Amino acid sequence: MNSIRWTSIPCKAGMTATHFHTFHIYIIRNAVTGDHWKEIATALDTSNRLLRATWDGDTETVAKLLDAAHMENTSILTYNDENSLSCVIAIAYYSAMKDYKKIREMPTGKGFADIVFLPKRFSDKPAMVVELKCDASADGALAQIREKKYADSLKDYKGNLLLVGINYDKKTKKHDCVIEQTEK
Repeated sequence: MNSIRWTSIPCKAGMTATHFHTFHIYIIRNAVTGDHWKEIATALDTSNRLLRATWDGDTETVAKLLDAAHMENTSILTYNDENSLSCVIAIAYYSAMKDYKKIREMPTGKGFADIVFLPKRFSDKPAMVVELKCDASADGALAQIREKKYADSLKDYKGNLLLVGINYDKKTKKHDCVIEQTEK
Protein backbone atom coordinates (compact mmCIF):
# COMPACT_ATOMS: atom_id res chain seq x y z
CA MET A 1 0.00 0.00 0.00
CA ASN A 2 1.41 3.40 -0.99
CA SER A 3 1.39 6.20 1.53
CA ILE A 4 2.61 9.76 1.53
CA ARG A 5 5.16 10.49 4.22
CA TRP A 6 5.04 14.06 5.51
CA THR A 7 8.23 15.68 6.68
CA SER A 8 8.56 19.13 8.17
CA ILE A 9 11.20 21.15 6.34
CA PRO A 10 12.53 24.28 8.03
CA CYS A 11 12.48 27.52 6.07
CA LYS A 12 15.98 28.29 4.81
CA ALA A 13 17.57 31.68 5.47
CA GLY A 14 16.50 34.22 2.86
CA MET A 15 13.53 32.11 1.73
CA THR A 16 10.30 34.12 1.80
CA ALA A 17 6.97 32.62 2.81
CA THR A 18 6.00 32.53 -0.89
CA HIS A 19 9.13 30.56 -1.79
CA PHE A 20 8.63 28.23 1.16
CA HIS A 21 5.01 27.59 0.13
CA THR A 22 6.10 26.99 -3.48
CA PHE A 23 8.77 24.60 -2.17
CA HIS A 24 6.08 22.61 -0.34
CA ILE A 25 3.91 22.55 -3.49
CA TYR A 26 6.95 21.24 -5.37
CA ILE A 27 7.39 18.45 -2.82
CA ILE A 28 3.70 17.56 -2.94
CA ARG A 29 3.66 17.63 -6.75
CA ASN A 30 6.67 15.30 -6.84
CA ALA A 31 4.96 13.02 -4.33
CA VAL A 32 1.82 12.76 -6.48
CA THR A 33 3.47 12.22 -9.84
CA GLY A 34 3.26 8.45 -9.45
CA ASP A 35 0.74 6.54 -11.55
CA HIS A 36 -1.93 6.64 -8.83
CA TRP A 37 -1.84 10.44 -8.56
CA LYS A 38 -1.36 11.41 -12.20
CA GLU A 39 -4.81 12.99 -12.59
CA ILE A 40 -4.30 15.18 -9.53
CA ALA A 41 -0.85 16.30 -10.68
CA THR A 42 -2.27 17.10 -14.13
CA ALA A 43 -5.17 19.06 -12.62
CA LEU A 44 -2.74 21.13 -10.50
CA ASP A 45 -0.54 21.85 -13.50
CA THR A 46 -3.57 22.84 -15.60
CA SER A 47 -4.81 25.10 -12.82
CA ASN A 48 -1.39 26.78 -12.65
CA ARG A 49 -1.45 27.31 -16.44
CA LEU A 50 -4.95 28.84 -16.18
CA LEU A 51 -3.85 31.22 -13.45
CA ARG A 52 -0.72 32.30 -15.36
CA ALA A 53 -2.77 32.79 -18.54
CA THR A 54 -5.20 35.00 -16.60
CA TRP A 55 -2.37 37.11 -15.16
CA ASP A 56 -0.86 37.40 -18.67
CA GLY A 57 -4.20 38.43 -20.23
CA ASP A 58 -4.11 35.40 -22.57
CA THR A 59 -7.86 35.14 -23.11
CA GLU A 60 -7.68 32.36 -25.72
CA THR A 61 -5.80 30.05 -23.37
CA VAL A 62 -8.12 30.93 -20.48
CA ALA A 63 -11.18 30.07 -22.61
CA LYS A 64 -9.63 26.81 -23.85
CA LEU A 65 -8.68 25.67 -20.34
CA LEU A 66 -12.14 26.58 -19.01
CA ASP A 67 -13.74 24.56 -21.83
CA ALA A 68 -11.76 21.51 -20.71
CA ALA A 69 -12.41 22.09 -16.99
CA HIS A 70 -16.15 22.49 -17.60
CA MET A 71 -16.26 19.26 -19.62
CA GLU A 72 -14.28 17.29 -17.02
CA ASN A 73 -15.99 18.54 -13.85
CA THR A 74 -19.69 18.89 -14.61
CA SER A 75 -22.48 16.37 -14.76
CA ILE A 76 -24.40 16.23 -18.04
CA LEU A 77 -27.54 16.89 -15.97
CA THR A 78 -26.29 20.28 -14.75
CA TYR A 79 -23.80 21.14 -17.49
CA ASN A 80 -25.59 24.31 -18.62
CA ASP A 81 -26.39 25.60 -15.14
CA GLU A 82 -24.76 28.92 -14.10
CA ASN A 83 -24.09 27.61 -10.60
CA SER A 84 -22.23 24.66 -12.14
CA LEU A 85 -20.18 27.13 -14.17
CA SER A 86 -19.31 29.01 -10.99
CA CYS A 87 -18.25 25.77 -9.29
CA VAL A 88 -16.15 24.78 -12.30
CA ILE A 89 -14.39 28.16 -12.26
CA ALA A 90 -13.65 27.72 -8.55
CA ILE A 91 -12.21 24.24 -9.18
CA ALA A 92 -10.27 25.36 -12.26
CA TYR A 93 -8.58 28.13 -10.27
CA TYR A 94 -7.72 25.78 -7.39
CA SER A 95 -4.02 26.66 -7.51
CA ALA A 96 -4.94 30.31 -6.82
CA MET A 97 -5.57 29.33 -3.20
CA LYS A 98 -1.85 29.60 -2.44
CA ASP A 99 -1.92 33.35 -3.25
CA TYR A 100 -5.58 34.31 -2.81
CA LYS A 101 -8.63 34.24 -0.61
CA LYS A 102 -11.56 33.30 -2.86
CA ILE A 103 -14.96 34.90 -2.21
CA ARG A 104 -17.98 33.60 -4.13
CA GLU A 105 -20.99 35.91 -4.55
CA MET A 106 -19.29 38.84 -2.85
CA PRO A 107 -21.80 41.57 -1.87
CA THR A 108 -20.84 44.84 -3.52
CA GLY A 109 -23.69 47.19 -2.67
CA LYS A 110 -24.94 47.12 -6.27
CA GLY A 111 -25.19 43.36 -6.64
CA PHE A 112 -22.91 40.40 -6.13
CA ALA A 113 -19.57 39.80 -7.83
CA ASP A 114 -19.58 36.13 -8.88
CA ILE A 115 -16.02 35.38 -7.73
CA VAL A 116 -13.41 37.66 -6.20
CA PHE A 117 -9.82 36.61 -5.62
CA LEU A 118 -8.17 38.80 -2.98
CA PRO A 119 -4.39 38.44 -2.67
CA LYS A 120 -3.14 37.13 0.64
CA ARG A 121 -0.88 39.40 2.64
CA PHE A 122 2.38 37.85 1.38
CA SER A 123 1.29 37.80 -2.27
CA ASP A 124 2.33 40.28 -4.94
CA LYS A 125 -0.41 39.06 -7.31
CA PRO A 126 -3.22 41.28 -8.63
CA ALA A 127 -6.72 41.07 -7.17
CA MET A 128 -9.22 39.53 -9.61
CA VAL A 129 -12.94 40.21 -9.98
CA VAL A 130 -14.63 37.54 -12.12
CA GLU A 131 -18.12 37.92 -13.56
CA LEU A 132 -19.82 34.98 -15.27
CA LYS A 133 -22.49 35.00 -17.96
CA CYS A 134 -24.34 32.29 -19.84
CA ASP A 135 -25.53 32.89 -23.40
CA ALA A 136 -24.57 36.56 -23.23
CA SER A 137 -21.10 38.00 -23.82
CA ALA A 138 -17.81 38.26 -21.98
CA ASP A 139 -17.80 41.98 -22.84
CA GLY A 140 -21.21 42.25 -21.15
CA ALA A 141 -19.80 40.57 -18.04
CA LEU A 142 -16.92 43.06 -17.99
CA ALA A 143 -19.35 45.95 -18.48
CA GLN A 144 -21.36 44.72 -15.47
CA ILE A 145 -18.22 44.75 -13.30
CA ARG A 146 -17.62 48.37 -14.30
CA GLU A 147 -21.26 49.58 -14.19
CA LYS A 148 -21.96 48.06 -10.77
CA LYS A 149 -18.55 49.25 -9.52
CA TYR A 150 -17.63 45.87 -8.03
CA ALA A 151 -14.02 47.01 -7.53
CA ASP A 152 -15.20 49.76 -5.16
CA SER A 153 -16.16 47.07 -2.63
CA LEU A 154 -12.47 46.14 -2.27
CA LYS A 155 -12.05 49.00 0.21
CA ASP A 156 -8.77 47.96 1.81
CA TYR A 157 -7.12 46.75 -1.40
CA LYS A 158 -4.64 48.92 -3.30
CA GLY A 159 -2.74 47.68 -6.32
CA ASN A 160 -3.17 45.88 -9.62
CA LEU A 161 -6.62 44.57 -10.39
CA LEU A 162 -7.80 42.21 -13.12
CA LEU A 163 -11.42 42.45 -14.25
CA VAL A 164 -12.34 39.12 -15.85
CA GLY A 165 -15.51 38.61 -17.88
CA ILE A 166 -16.37 35.02 -18.83
CA ASN A 167 -19.27 33.91 -20.98
CA TYR A 168 -20.42 30.35 -21.58
CA ASP A 169 -22.39 29.57 -24.73
CA LYS A 170 -24.80 26.70 -23.98
CA LYS A 171 -25.27 25.79 -27.64
CA THR A 172 -21.59 25.53 -28.59
CA LYS A 173 -20.40 24.60 -25.07
CA LYS A 174 -17.56 27.12 -25.48
CA HIS A 175 -16.31 29.85 -23.18
CA ASP A 176 -15.03 33.25 -24.16
CA CYS A 177 -13.15 35.61 -21.95
CA VAL A 178 -12.05 39.24 -21.72
CA ILE A 179 -9.53 40.53 -19.22
CA GLU A 180 -8.88 44.14 -18.35
CA GLN A 181 -6.00 45.28 -16.17
CA THR A 182 -6.51 48.33 -14.00
CA GLU A 183 -5.28 49.89 -10.75
CA LYS A 184 -7.21 50.40 -7.54
